[in-house]
Amino acid sequence: MTHIAIQEELDSTTVEWMEKVSDEQYGSSKPASGGVTGSTKEPSAAQKLFGDFDPKLAELTDNVLYGDVWQRPGLSKRDRSLIIVAALIALNRPEQLRAHLQLARKNGVTQDEVVEVITQLAFYAGWPNAVNAIAIAKEVFQ
Repeated sequence: MTHIAIQEELDSTTVEWMEKVSDEQYGSSKPASGGVTGSTKEPSAAQKLFGDFDPKLAELTDNVLYGDVWQRPGLSKRDRSLIIVAALIALNRPEQLRAHLQLARKNGVTQDEVVEVITQLAFYAGWPNAVNAIAIAKEVFQ
């Protein structure tokens, strides 16, 4: 037996509660948003990248990260993208940065905003991280 957190909003009032679900129900649950690819039958990016090697991580990526965390109403997808891009620059994760810059662009983040984030982070996360990030951003935006 496990629990799923549920949050609903009506007339500016938010209600949260936990609902019990059986292990069978939980194991067969599908992401509310269809994961990264929506309600299509096409495998998600996570399924394509590593689903054959680590299916549980792919499932968590689709159902929890993209199906829940990215869907929370507290931040827009644009703002979430900008935050993720900044974190990946600070952590010097170029492989992930490229994909998230592409997603950020789709979510409305502009080239000028990315350049400002990289310039700001050069002083907080290190010059080499900024130089690596600007090269990747240049590829994505040009």
